[in-house]
Amino acid sequence: MEPPPTISRILVVDDDPKIRSFLSRGLIETGWHCETAPDGETALEMLRSQPFDLALLDIMLPGLQGWEVMETLRGEGMTLPVIWVTARDALDERIRGLQMGGDDYVVKPFAFDELLARMTAVLRRHRLAVPVVLGDLQIDVAEGKVSRAGLPLDLTRTEYGLLRKLVEHHGQVVGRDTLLQTVWGIEFDPGTNMVDVHIRRLRKKLDEPFDRPLIHTVRGAGYVIEDRS
Repeated sequence: MEPPPTISRILVVDDDPKIRSFLSRGLIETGWHCETAPDGETALEMLRSQPFDLALLDIMLPGLQGWEVMETLRGEGMTLPVIWVTARDALDERIRGLQMGGDDYVVKPFAFDELLARMTAVLRRHRLAVPVVLGDLQIDVAEGKVSRAGLPLDLTRTEYGLLRKLVEHHGQVVGRDTLLQTVWGIEFDPGTNMVDVHIRRLRKKLDEPFDRPLIHTVRGAGYVIEDRS
């Protein structure tokens, strides 16, 4: 099973260390990037401070249960896709999980390849759902078109990938290592300023012709895109 076209960062939230190890190892070997959390409080801290593309969330967790984690996420406006991965298989719980904002519901035990297929489908639906709007910037995800203040921007594939990754986590700092991994698929720092060079090129098209910048440098940490008007 192939990972999605854009390499994605996954958070696995489960109190069972065997499940965390199994999923983390399997996802990394398949080409995804994976972090894990053993409880709800840790998961919320990570989701608030790091950019993730999807979470695999158990219901039965120590401290904050999965229900409470989901309620907090959606209450804070986080649209991160979430797939429930749990042993709770009652119909009413499946319905509750989806009604709370879950994007899919997978019951343990599960086939790993099926979970990968469901993850890919959820990410595809999420990324193609609606145009992304940030201030006067609009991205037509379905068509791959970008405009600002009504003017079309001619971006290269790499520039578009950088912009999408920053916008997916707008308001959050995205580190250079994360951009290397998710845009270029590079697992190590090649010792070049490749990210900075491409960010400068993106800024020339996205920011310089307009009144205010959207891409901001956070010294020593990475980049953040946000409308500070």
